[in-house]
Amino acid sequence: MNQPTNDQLNQLRGQVICAGVASVTTNFIDSAQGAILRDVDGREYIDFGGGIAVMNVGHSHPKVVAAIQQQAAKLTHTCFMVNPYEPAVKLAEKLCALAPGDFAKRAVFLNCGAEAVENAVKIARYYTKRPAIIVFENAYHGRTLLTMTMTSKVKPYKFGFGPFAPEIYRMPFGNEVGADKLYDFFVKQVNPEAVAAVVAEPVQGEGGFIAPPPDYFQELAKICRDNGILFVADEIQSGMGRTGKMFAIEHWGVEPDLITVAKSLAAGMPLAAVVGRQEIMDTVHPWGLGGTYGGNPVACAAALAVLEVFEEEDMLAKSVALGEKLKARFEKWQQQFSLIGEIRGLGAMLGLEFVRNGQPAADEAKQLAAYCLEKGLLILVCGSYGNIVRVLAPFVITDEQLEKGLSIMEAGLKEISK
Repeated sequence: MNQPTNDQLNQLRGQVICAGVASVTTNFIDSAQGAILRDVDGREYIDFGGGIAVMNVGHSHPKVVAAIQQQAAKLTHTCFMVNPYEPAVKLAEKLCALAPGDFAKRAVFLNCGAEAVENAVKIARYYTKRPAIIVFENAYHGRTLLTMTMTSKVKPYKFGFGPFAPEIYRMPFGNEVGADKLYDFFVKQVNPEAVAAVVAEPVQGEGGFIAPPPDYFQELAKICRDNGILFVADEIQSGMGRTGKMFAIEHWGVEPDLITVAKSLAAGMPLAAVVGRQEIMDTVHPWGLGGTYGGNPVACAAALAVLEVFEEEDMLAKSVALGEKLKARFEKWQQQFSLIGEIRGLGAMLGLEFVRNGQPAADEAKQLAAYCLEKGLLILVCGSYGNIVRVLAPFVITDEQLEKGLSIMEAGLKEISK
Protein backbone atom coordinates (compact mmCIF):
# COMPACT_ATOMS: atom_id res chain seq x y z
CA MET A 1 0.00 0.00 0.00
CA ASN A 2 1.40 3.38 -1.00
CA GLN A 3 2.16 6.05 1.60
CA PRO A 4 -0.56 8.74 1.56
CA THR A 5 0.65 12.18 0.47
CA ASN A 6 0.35 15.43 2.41
CA ASP A 7 -2.50 16.47 0.13
CA GLN A 8 -4.37 13.21 0.70
CA LEU A 9 -3.91 13.34 4.46
CA ASN A 10 -4.98 16.98 4.63
CA GLN A 11 -8.13 16.09 2.71
CA LEU A 12 -8.86 13.27 5.16
CA ARG A 13 -8.09 15.54 8.10
CA GLY A 14 -10.70 18.02 6.92
CA GLN A 15 -13.27 15.23 7.00
CA VAL A 16 -12.49 13.81 10.45
CA ILE A 17 -10.62 16.30 12.69
CA CYS A 18 -12.66 19.13 14.21
CA ALA A 19 -11.87 22.68 13.09
CA GLY A 20 -10.94 23.77 16.62
CA VAL A 21 -7.74 21.71 16.43
CA ALA A 22 -5.39 23.72 14.22
CA SER A 23 -1.79 23.04 13.14
CA VAL A 24 1.12 25.33 12.34
CA THR A 25 1.85 23.50 9.09
CA THR A 26 0.05 21.19 6.68
CA ASN A 27 3.03 18.84 6.52
CA PHE A 28 2.35 15.38 7.95
CA ILE A 29 5.51 14.06 9.61
CA ASP A 30 6.39 10.45 8.88
CA SER A 31 9.63 10.15 10.88
CA ALA A 32 12.09 12.22 12.89
CA GLN A 33 15.64 11.83 14.16
CA GLY A 34 17.66 14.23 16.29
CA ALA A 35 16.76 17.69 14.98
CA ILE A 36 15.41 16.57 11.59
CA LEU A 37 11.77 15.99 10.60
CA ARG A 38 10.71 14.09 7.45
CA ASP A 39 7.22 14.42 6.03
CA VAL A 40 5.23 11.83 4.13
CA ASP A 41 6.31 13.37 0.81
CA GLY A 42 9.96 12.78 1.72
CA ARG A 43 10.89 16.38 2.46
CA GLU A 44 13.20 17.16 5.39
CA TYR A 45 12.95 20.06 7.83
CA ILE A 46 15.37 21.30 10.46
CA ASP A 47 13.37 21.46 13.67
CA PHE A 48 13.72 24.71 15.64
CA GLY A 49 10.44 24.02 17.48
CA GLY A 50 11.06 20.70 19.20
CA GLY A 51 7.36 19.87 19.37
CA ILE A 52 7.02 23.04 21.52
CA ALA A 53 9.96 22.39 23.84
CA VAL A 54 9.31 18.65 24.15
CA MET A 55 12.30 17.18 22.30
CA ASN A 56 15.27 18.60 24.21
CA VAL A 57 17.19 15.31 23.85
CA GLY A 58 16.17 15.05 20.21
CA HIS A 59 13.66 13.02 18.25
CA SER A 60 13.82 9.23 18.58
CA HIS A 61 16.92 9.20 20.75
CA PRO A 62 18.15 5.55 20.61
CA LYS A 63 18.30 5.21 24.39
CA VAL A 64 14.78 6.54 24.83
CA VAL A 65 13.41 4.37 22.01
CA ALA A 66 15.03 1.27 23.53
CA ALA A 67 13.58 2.05 26.96
CA ILE A 68 10.09 2.47 25.49
CA GLN A 69 10.35 -0.79 23.55
CA GLN A 70 11.63 -2.77 26.51
CA GLN A 71 8.99 -1.45 28.89
CA ALA A 72 6.17 -1.91 26.37
CA ALA A 73 7.18 -5.56 26.00
CA LYS A 74 6.86 -6.02 29.78
CA LEU A 75 3.69 -4.04 30.54
CA THR A 76 2.03 -0.90 29.27
CA HIS A 77 -0.52 -0.22 31.99
CA THR A 78 -1.86 -1.44 35.31
CA CYS A 79 -2.82 1.95 36.82
CA PHE A 80 -0.38 2.97 39.52
CA MET A 81 -3.31 3.43 41.93
CA VAL A 82 -4.18 -0.28 41.50
CA ASN A 83 -0.86 -2.07 40.93
CA PRO A 84 2.27 0.09 41.30
CA TYR A 85 5.48 -0.57 39.36
CA GLU A 86 9.18 0.22 39.63
CA PRO A 87 9.69 2.85 36.87
CA ALA A 88 7.37 5.32 38.60
CA VAL A 89 9.04 5.20 42.01
CA LYS A 90 12.53 5.24 40.47
CA LEU A 91 11.62 8.31 38.43
CA ALA A 92 10.08 10.02 41.45
CA GLU A 93 13.29 9.37 43.37
CA LYS A 94 15.35 11.06 40.65
CA LEU A 95 13.04 14.06 40.27
CA CYS A 96 12.95 14.66 44.02
CA ALA A 97 16.76 14.67 44.01
CA LEU A 98 16.99 16.98 40.98
CA ALA A 99 14.46 19.58 42.11
CA PRO A 100 16.09 22.54 43.89
CA GLY A 101 16.04 22.60 47.68
CA ASP A 102 17.90 20.67 50.36
CA PHE A 103 14.77 19.26 51.96
CA ALA A 104 12.59 16.18 51.72
CA LYS A 105 10.35 16.12 48.64
CA ARG A 106 7.56 14.05 47.18
CA ALA A 107 6.13 13.72 43.65
CA VAL A 108 2.86 12.96 41.92
CA PHE A 109 2.65 11.93 38.26
CA LEU A 110 0.05 13.14 35.79
CA ASN A 111 -0.49 13.21 32.04
CA CYS A 112 0.20 16.75 30.83
CA GLY A 113 1.30 20.20 31.88
CA ALA A 114 -2.21 21.53 32.49
CA GLU A 115 -2.93 18.60 34.82
CA ALA A 116 0.29 19.29 36.69
CA VAL A 117 -0.59 22.97 37.21
CA GLU A 118 -4.14 22.09 38.23
CA ASN A 119 -2.88 19.58 40.77
CA ALA A 120 -0.32 22.04 42.12
CA VAL A 121 -3.20 24.42 42.78
CA LYS A 122 -5.22 21.66 44.44
CA ILE A 123 -2.30 20.78 46.71
CA ALA A 124 -1.63 24.43 47.58
CA ARG A 125 -5.26 25.06 48.45
CA TYR A 126 -5.46 21.90 50.52
CA TYR A 127 -2.28 22.70 52.46
CA THR A 128 -3.00 26.38 53.13
CA LYS A 129 -6.78 26.12 53.44
CA ARG A 130 -6.92 29.26 51.29
CA PRO A 131 -8.77 29.74 47.96
CA ALA A 132 -6.99 32.47 45.99
CA ILE A 133 -4.27 31.99 43.34
CA ILE A 134 -2.14 34.82 41.95
CA VAL A 135 -0.87 34.54 38.36
CA PHE A 136 0.66 36.99 35.91
CA GLU A 137 -0.03 38.88 32.71
CA ASN A 138 1.33 37.02 29.64
CA ALA A 139 1.15 33.72 31.57
CA TYR A 140 0.30 30.43 29.93
CA HIS A 141 -0.63 27.49 32.17
CA GLY A 142 -2.88 25.25 30.07
CA ARG A 143 -6.31 24.71 28.53
CA THR A 144 -8.42 23.04 31.26
CA LEU A 145 -11.04 25.24 32.91
CA LEU A 146 -8.77 26.22 35.81
CA THR A 147 -5.54 26.56 33.83
CA MET A 148 -7.33 28.35 31.00
CA THR A 149 -8.49 30.84 33.62
CA MET A 150 -4.89 31.17 34.84
CA THR A 151 -3.68 31.72 31.27
CA SER A 152 -3.54 35.38 30.24
CA LYS A 153 -4.17 35.54 26.50
CA VAL A 154 -7.83 35.56 25.48
CA LYS A 155 -7.78 34.40 21.86
CA PRO A 156 -7.41 31.58 21.01
CA TYR A 157 -7.15 30.06 24.49
CA LYS A 158 -10.12 31.55 26.38
CA PHE A 159 -12.36 33.12 23.75
CA GLY A 160 -15.91 31.75 23.99
CA PHE A 161 -15.11 29.25 26.73
CA GLY A 162 -16.29 31.14 29.83
CA PRO A 163 -17.46 31.44 32.54
CA PHE A 164 -14.10 30.88 34.18
CA ALA A 165 -12.94 29.50 37.50
CA PRO A 166 -13.17 31.83 40.51
CA GLU A 167 -10.45 33.13 42.84
CA ILE A 168 -7.78 33.70 40.17
CA TYR A 169 -6.03 37.10 40.42
CA ARG A 170 -3.65 38.50 37.81
CA MET A 171 -0.83 41.03 38.17
CA PRO A 172 1.90 42.39 35.83
CA PHE A 173 5.10 40.34 35.49
CA GLY A 174 8.74 41.16 36.18
CA ASN A 175 9.80 43.44 33.37
CA GLU A 176 6.81 45.70 34.01
CA VAL A 177 6.85 46.00 37.81
CA GLY A 178 9.02 44.95 40.72
CA ALA A 179 8.01 42.11 42.99
CA ASP A 180 7.30 44.64 45.74
CA LYS A 181 4.21 45.66 43.77
CA LEU A 182 2.68 42.53 45.26
CA TYR A 183 2.19 44.49 48.49
CA ASP A 184 0.05 47.00 46.60
CA PHE A 185 -1.78 44.09 44.99
CA PHE A 186 -2.63 42.77 48.45
CA VAL A 187 -4.28 46.09 49.29
CA LYS A 188 -6.25 46.61 46.08
CA GLN A 189 -6.94 43.11 44.70
CA VAL A 190 -6.81 40.28 47.23
CA ASN A 191 -6.09 39.85 50.93
CA PRO A 192 -2.80 37.92 51.36
CA GLU A 193 -4.45 35.82 54.07
CA ALA A 194 -6.71 34.40 51.35
CA VAL A 195 -3.92 33.54 48.91
CA ALA A 196 -2.84 29.90 48.65
CA ALA A 197 -0.13 30.29 46.01
CA VAL A 198 1.62 32.49 43.51
CA VAL A 199 2.16 30.52 40.29
CA ALA A 200 4.83 31.80 37.91
CA GLU A 201 6.77 30.64 34.87
CA PRO A 202 10.45 31.45 35.55
CA VAL A 203 10.66 32.39 31.88
CA GLN A 204 7.27 33.02 30.35
CA GLY A 205 6.77 30.78 27.32
CA GLU A 206 3.70 31.30 25.15
CA GLY A 207 3.46 34.86 26.50
CA GLY A 208 6.63 35.85 24.67
CA PHE A 209 9.78 34.36 26.24
CA ILE A 210 9.89 36.98 28.98
CA ALA A 211 12.54 36.65 31.68
CA PRO A 212 12.34 38.79 34.85
CA PRO A 213 14.98 41.27 36.03
CA PRO A 214 17.64 40.21 38.57
CA ASP A 215 16.42 39.61 42.13
CA TYR A 216 12.77 39.52 41.05
CA PHE A 217 12.11 35.94 42.07
CA GLN A 218 14.12 36.24 45.28
CA GLU A 219 11.91 39.16 46.31
CA LEU A 220 8.75 37.39 45.18
CA ALA A 221 9.61 34.20 47.09
CA LYS A 222 10.36 36.20 50.24
CA ILE A 223 7.04 38.02 50.07
CA CYS A 224 5.32 34.66 49.69
CA ARG A 225 7.14 33.21 52.72
CA ASP A 226 6.37 36.26 54.85
CA ASN A 227 2.66 35.84 54.11
CA GLY A 228 2.31 32.06 54.30
CA ILE A 229 1.80 31.84 50.53
CA LEU A 230 3.26 28.95 48.53
CA PHE A 231 5.51 29.77 45.57
CA VAL A 232 4.90 27.48 42.59
CA ALA A 233 7.34 27.43 39.66
CA ASP A 234 5.71 26.34 36.41
CA GLU A 235 8.69 24.74 34.65
CA ILE A 236 6.71 22.95 31.97
CA GLN A 237 8.38 24.81 29.08
CA SER A 238 11.43 26.30 30.82
CA GLY A 239 12.49 23.12 32.61
CA MET A 240 14.47 20.02 31.66
CA GLY A 241 17.59 21.97 30.77
CA ARG A 242 16.05 24.43 28.32
CA THR A 243 17.72 27.46 29.93
CA GLY A 244 21.04 25.76 30.74
CA LYS A 245 20.03 24.49 34.17
CA MET A 246 17.73 21.57 34.84
CA PHE A 247 15.11 24.02 36.15
CA ALA A 248 15.14 27.68 35.13
CA ILE A 249 14.36 28.87 38.66
CA GLU A 250 17.85 27.70 39.66
CA HIS A 251 19.29 30.75 37.89
CA TRP A 252 17.98 32.85 40.78
CA GLY A 253 18.82 30.46 43.63
CA VAL A 254 15.15 30.17 44.58
CA GLU A 255 13.73 26.96 46.06
CA PRO A 256 10.03 26.74 45.12
CA ASP A 257 7.54 25.01 47.38
CA LEU A 258 6.14 23.19 44.34
CA ILE A 259 7.45 22.69 40.79
CA THR A 260 5.46 21.52 37.77
CA VAL A 261 7.29 19.69 34.99
CA ALA A 262 6.19 18.06 31.72
CA LYS A 263 7.10 18.49 28.02
CA SER A 264 10.74 17.32 27.64
CA LEU A 265 10.53 15.16 30.76
CA ALA A 266 9.69 12.06 28.71
CA ALA A 267 10.77 13.06 25.18
CA GLY A 268 7.28 13.08 23.74
CA MET A 269 5.57 10.47 25.90
CA PRO A 270 2.63 11.99 27.82
CA LEU A 271 3.96 12.54 31.33
CA ALA A 272 3.93 15.38 33.84
CA ALA A 273 4.68 15.77 37.52
CA VAL A 274 4.35 17.99 40.54
CA VAL A 275 7.39 17.86 42.81
CA GLY A 276 7.40 19.67 46.12
CA ARG A 277 8.14 19.88 49.80
CA GLN A 278 7.24 16.68 51.60
CA GLU A 279 5.19 18.38 54.31
CA ILE A 280 3.06 20.08 51.64
CA MET A 281 2.72 17.15 49.24
CA ASP A 282 1.86 14.65 51.98
CA THR A 283 -0.94 16.79 53.42
CA VAL A 284 -3.50 15.57 50.90
CA HIS A 285 -5.49 12.52 52.08
CA PRO A 286 -4.99 9.12 50.36
CA TRP A 287 -6.85 8.86 47.03
CA GLY A 288 -7.12 12.66 46.88
CA LEU A 289 -4.60 12.79 44.01
CA GLY A 290 -4.05 10.55 41.02
CA GLY A 291 -5.58 9.44 37.73
CA THR A 292 -5.94 6.39 35.53
CA TYR A 293 -2.91 7.04 33.34
CA GLY A 294 -0.73 9.22 35.56
CA GLY A 295 2.80 7.85 35.73
CA ASN A 296 2.24 5.33 32.94
CA PRO A 297 5.08 2.77 33.03
CA VAL A 298 6.14 3.31 29.41
CA ALA A 299 6.23 7.08 29.88
CA CYS A 300 8.19 6.70 33.14
CA ALA A 301 10.69 4.40 31.42
CA ALA A 302 11.15 7.01 28.71
CA ALA A 303 11.72 9.72 31.33
CA LEU A 304 14.30 7.60 33.16
CA ALA A 305 16.11 7.17 29.85
CA VAL A 306 15.93 10.94 29.26
CA LEU A 307 17.61 11.58 32.60
CA GLU A 308 20.33 9.04 31.77
CA VAL A 309 20.91 10.84 28.47
CA PHE A 310 21.23 14.14 30.34
CA GLU A 311 24.01 12.64 32.48
CA GLU A 312 25.83 10.54 29.89
CA GLU A 313 25.79 13.15 27.10
CA ASP A 314 26.06 16.26 29.31
CA MET A 315 22.89 17.77 27.92
CA LEU A 316 23.11 20.81 30.16
CA ALA A 317 26.47 21.73 28.62
CA LYS A 318 24.95 21.25 25.16
CA SER A 319 22.09 23.53 26.15
CA VAL A 320 24.47 26.24 27.35
CA ALA A 321 26.53 26.02 24.15
CA LEU A 322 23.40 26.17 21.98
CA GLY A 323 22.15 29.22 23.87
CA GLU A 324 25.47 31.02 23.42
CA LYS A 325 25.50 30.36 19.68
CA LEU A 326 21.92 31.51 19.25
CA LYS A 327 22.41 34.67 21.28
CA ALA A 328 25.55 35.64 19.37
CA ARG A 329 23.73 35.34 16.05
CA PHE A 330 20.62 37.08 17.36
CA GLU A 331 22.66 40.03 18.65
CA LYS A 332 24.23 40.36 15.21
CA TRP A 333 20.79 40.40 13.61
CA GLN A 334 19.57 42.93 16.16
CA GLN A 335 22.16 45.37 14.82
CA GLN A 336 21.50 44.41 11.22
CA PHE A 337 17.70 44.43 11.03
CA SER A 338 15.50 47.26 12.38
CA LEU A 339 12.64 44.76 12.48
CA ILE A 340 14.18 43.05 15.52
CA GLY A 341 13.49 44.61 18.90
CA GLU A 342 14.35 42.73 22.07
CA ILE A 343 16.13 39.40 22.31
CA ARG A 344 13.93 37.54 24.75
CA GLY A 345 14.46 34.58 27.06
CA LEU A 346 17.31 32.78 28.76
CA GLY A 347 19.88 30.16 27.71
CA ALA A 348 18.65 28.09 24.78
CA MET A 349 15.11 29.36 25.33
CA LEU A 350 15.40 32.43 23.11
CA GLY A 351 13.05 34.50 21.00
CA LEU A 352 13.22 37.51 18.71
CA GLU A 353 10.75 40.35 19.17
CA PHE A 354 9.49 41.73 15.83
CA VAL A 355 8.52 45.41 15.84
CA ARG A 356 7.80 48.00 13.17
CA ASN A 357 7.36 51.68 13.96
CA GLY A 358 7.33 50.82 17.64
CA GLN A 359 4.40 48.40 17.28
CA PRO A 360 4.30 44.58 17.42
CA ALA A 361 4.97 43.20 13.94
CA ALA A 362 2.98 39.97 14.00
CA ASP A 363 2.55 39.80 10.23
CA GLU A 364 6.31 39.96 9.66
CA ALA A 365 6.88 37.21 12.25
CA LYS A 366 4.40 35.00 10.41
CA GLN A 367 6.04 35.86 7.09
CA LEU A 368 9.41 34.71 8.42
CA ALA A 369 7.91 31.46 9.69
CA ALA A 370 6.32 30.82 6.28
CA TYR A 371 9.56 31.63 4.45
CA CYS A 372 11.56 29.31 6.68
CA LEU A 373 9.11 26.44 6.27
CA GLU A 374 9.31 26.77 2.50
CA LYS A 375 13.11 26.57 2.75
CA GLY A 376 13.10 23.54 5.05
CA LEU A 377 13.17 25.06 8.55
CA LEU A 378 10.43 24.88 11.16
CA ILE A 379 10.20 27.85 13.54
CA LEU A 380 7.37 28.84 15.88
CA VAL A 381 5.74 32.16 16.71
CA CYS A 382 4.43 33.12 20.15
CA GLY A 383 3.73 36.15 22.36
CA SER A 384 0.61 37.95 23.48
CA TYR A 385 0.73 39.92 20.21
CA GLY A 386 2.02 37.06 18.05
CA ASN A 387 5.27 38.89 17.26
CA ILE A 388 7.90 36.70 18.93
CA VAL A 389 9.82 34.18 16.83
CA ARG A 390 11.07 31.56 19.28
CA VAL A 391 13.71 28.88 18.98
CA LEU A 392 13.38 25.60 20.91
CA ALA A 393 15.79 23.42 18.94
CA PRO A 394 16.83 20.02 20.35
CA PHE A 395 20.13 20.17 22.24
CA VAL A 396 21.53 17.44 19.98
CA ILE A 397 21.31 19.58 16.86
CA THR A 398 24.59 19.46 14.96
CA ASP A 399 26.63 22.56 14.19
CA GLU A 400 25.94 22.03 10.50
CA GLN A 401 22.18 21.78 11.03
CA LEU A 402 22.18 24.81 13.32
CA GLU A 403 24.15 26.91 10.86
CA LYS A 404 21.91 25.90 7.97
CA GLY A 405 18.82 26.79 9.98
CA LEU A 406 20.21 30.15 11.07
CA SER A 407 21.24 30.92 7.49
CA ILE A 408 17.66 30.28 6.36
CA MET A 409 16.38 32.60 9.07
CA GLU A 410 18.86 35.28 8.06
CA ALA A 411 17.88 35.04 4.41
CA GLY A 412 14.26 35.30 5.45
CA LEU A 413 14.96 38.40 7.55
CA LYS A 414 16.60 40.03 4.54
CA GLU A 415 13.63 39.15 2.38
CA ILE A 416 10.94 40.52 4.68
CA SER A 417 12.99 43.59 5.60
CA LYS A 418 13.03 44.87 2.03
